[in-house]
Amino acid sequence: MPIWEDLLKFVHILGVVFMSVPLYNLVLVNERALLGPGMVYSVDRYMENLIRKSALRCHVFQATVLASGLLLTHLELGLSSLFTEWILAAKTLLLLTLMGLLSYIHFSVQPRIEQLLGQVQGDPVPQEIAAALRPLRVRRKRLAGVCLFLVVTAVILGLQVFDPFNRWLTTILIALAALFAWRVYKSPVRFGWI
Repeated sequence: MPIWEDLLKFVHILGVVFMSVPLYNLVLVNERALLGPGMVYSVDRYMENLIRKSALRCHVFQATVLASGLLLTHLELGLSSLFTEWILAAKTLLLLTLMGLLSYIHFSVQPRIEQLLGQVQGDPVPQEIAAALRPLRVRRKRLAGVCLFLVVTAVILGLQVFDPFNRWLTTILIALAALFAWRVYKSPVRFGWI
């Protein structure tokens, strides 16, 4: 295998690793929740800046994964395999779904959050703004949980492109991915897996 194909695989896998944004955004919002129910403007502004700015980075990583994945598929199996190999088709569909969900959050949900926070001058945050922010943040958090599950599932399938796992193992790993995404969605992950 030529060195540039190995490099392309490295770029592809690194892009997937860097798509871990949903995990860290869930960690961030769960850590923020530990501060209590009241909003502290400076903390919320800082948190929203981190989340807002991570979307563009994630778009770039997703585009990198899509481009490198299509190129690798073309070079090693032919693009027609996207339609004949269920693992490649599923990975592609998962990535396109992730791209769509991130776009929805970035272009629809986040601007509404920014618009509401733009009305705040400092502490205390008006109760009506805090109440309007809550459902938007809940929606974004739920979608981050779904995205985390989809990223881990794509990794599970990516490991099987050339050598499929036992179907039971694949099913168990996907179920464990769902449990992990649910756990990270519901509570702070203080010690990694634990």
